[in-house]
Amino acid sequence: MAMIGRLVHYTVDAVLLSTVLAGVKRSSGFAPDPTLIGDPTIRSIADRFLGIGETVFDTIQGTAVSSSYFKRTVRER
Repeated sequence: MAMIGRLVHYTVDAVLLSTVLAGVKRSSGFAPDPTLIGDPTIRSIADRFLGIGETVFDTIQGTAVSSSYFKRTVRER
């Protein structure tokens, strides 16, 4: 049972990291470059990892936009 708990914990951590990277990409335009990875299998895994973060970020953003619990604030520059 402890092995399953640890696996779930690491999976959630990986999804959170991927989601943070997606948020950084959306807010700043900077993103990891998977094309620098030489091995095609690992590159594919990295692309999938980053894609999961994009999906989670889109879901969270869509939920926040349609929820009455969130409001948009305009920053003055």
